[in-house]
Amino acid sequence: MAKNFASIAFTKAVKEMQEKSGSRKSYARMEQDTYVDGLTENEVDFISQRDSFYMASYGANGFPYIQHRGGPAGFLKVLDAKRLGFIDFKGNMQYISVGNIATNNNIALIMVDYPARARLKIYATVEIVELKDDSTLYDQLDLKEYKFKPERMMVFNIEAYDWNCPQHITPRYTIAEIENAFAPQQQQIANLEAEIKRLKEQLKNQNV
Repeated sequence: MAKNFASIAFTKAVKEMQEKSGSRKSYARMEQDTYVDGLTENEVDFISQRDSFYMASYGANGFPYIQHRGGPAGFLKVLDAKRLGFIDFKGNMQYISVGNIATNNNIALIMVDYPARARLKIYATVEIVELKDDSTLYDQLDLKEYKFKPERMMVFNIEAYDWNCPQHITPRYTIAEIENAFAPQQQQIANLEAEIKRLKEQLKNQNV
């Protein structure tokens, strides 16, 4: 459990539920013993490979909102051990997350590696940065070979993070991952088909 995660996640009501369910003592020990200041190499590597994440924001009406964000692997950039950033692409123009952030910039992120059954959760505050206001940041976040329409940039200042257990995460694979896994077999099939064709031609020529 990383720095500050328990102090944010374990509210009074949460602790009471832990006490009622019998898990409070073990989590209390974890709160005292675990301290990580910023992302480690493990988290940096994990984040750099993600092609999507889920972001929860908090509306002024009291309702939370969860949004899926996607792009090419690595579109969410690690700026340093305590900051992440990405370019906000133009979408359906509802602007629910952006509107929520205007009144409450506390957000939560969840990133999942389905094949590895790994899940990282992050608490952060988010800063909206207009494209015209920081060209240096845009250069850091730019996706050179990906077609998109940028609207703004978002920078996440990490307050805390933790890893979830893999229980109940069903392994899922992208088309690219499946194609990559089967590429050796496909090549072997192509080689065998070429060899069969060559042998047939050779046999045909012998019978002429």
